[in-house]
Amino acid sequence: MKIYKNITVFDEALNRIRWIYDEFPNVVCSVSGGKDSTVIFHLTLQVAREKGRLPLKVMFLDQEAEWQATIDNIKYMMYHEDIEPMWLQVPIRLFNATSCTDHWLHCWDPKEEHRWVHQKDPIAIKENIFKEDRFKAMFSAILRTYFPDTKTAYIAGVRTEESPSRFCGLTGGKTYKWATWGNVADKKRQHFTLYPIYDWSYTDIWKAIHDNKWPYCKIYDIMYQYGIPITGMRVSNVHHETAVKSLWYLQEFEPQTYERLTQRIAGIDMAGKMGKKDYFVYELPFMFNDWKEYRDYLLEKLIDNEKWKKGFRAQFERHEKLYAEKLGNMIYKVHVQSILTNDWEFIKMANWERTFAPFRVRKEAKGERWYS
Repeated sequence: MKIYKNITVFDEALNRIRWIYDEFPNVVCSVSGGKDSTVIFHLTLQVAREKGRLPLKVMFLDQEAEWQATIDNIKYMMYHEDIEPMWLQVPIRLFNATSCTDHWLHCWDPKEEHRWVHQKDPIAIKENIFKEDRFKAMFSAILRTYFPDTKTAYIAGVRTEESPSRFCGLTGGKTYKWATWGNVADKKRQHFTLYPIYDWSYTDIWKAIHDNKWPYCKIYDIMYQYGIPITGMRVSNVHHETAVKSLWYLQEFEPQTYERLTQRIAGIDMAGKMGKKDYFVYELPFMFNDWKEYRDYLLEKLIDNEKWKKGFRAQFERHEKLYAEKLGNMIYKVHVQSILTNDWEFIKMANWERTFAPFRVRKEAKGERWYS
């Protein structure tokens, strides 16, 4: 249930950030270069000025395989006179969903410097001293390394409009004091991530950018002109399991970036040339009796890592017990898409489980109400 107040989301977000500054002696603004982080950057910078807390620490974890337009926007932020830049261009591993043989992009691998998708920036942090090499784990590790004994808040631009599961997660339980809109990074060290614009709509985002004439990632303009749906406008890393669609546009919008990426890791050009109609399967191939048979065939033929194959089977068995009776072929189609993107970490399946249909099935199985 949403509760509406007699205040704009713009002013409420500023009040939330002011409260964060009052609560935390150390604040880091985490950005991705997209529209939401553009807004959170400028709102946090405004409050930092009000509170006399400049320069503002701004952190960007650069995944190397980024849109050039995203890097252009990041560069504007990082070279701002009121900023203390934390631009991390350090070796990490990113999963490559486009290849069954070349599973990883080893970002910023020194041996591959001649093939980097873009070059390192002079002001960037270049050494990985964080004892982690996966993207998600890096955020907590950065705070542990730089601020081990300081109460610290990341401020980030996550919104809930496009994800009902995210809305439930950010409204259902307290993260810090009374605030639900965040995550605990390290409770012992008092490290938290907070999302002051969690209740904004995409129209709120673009109105704020337009009204304030804030610079933003210009690839959005091209995506809009191309007719890409609002929910499909991604400007971050372009090859992991939830971002493959970006490759279908990257070759047209930024051909030089696309060419460099095809030289960097395997499978990119195949995925880019196939496009949506051929890369993902929406109709059952005629030689199979049902989606389950097709799924099992793909698992046997495409996943060559036995550990991953075993994990897929366990996940499939769990889903069948929970959902097969009421959701039928829906689960098998989700499994097929996961196999086709080598999603052995089950990101796509986890995202699907957060949608309405499986949520309702789980609630009904427990005899619980799924509506308010």
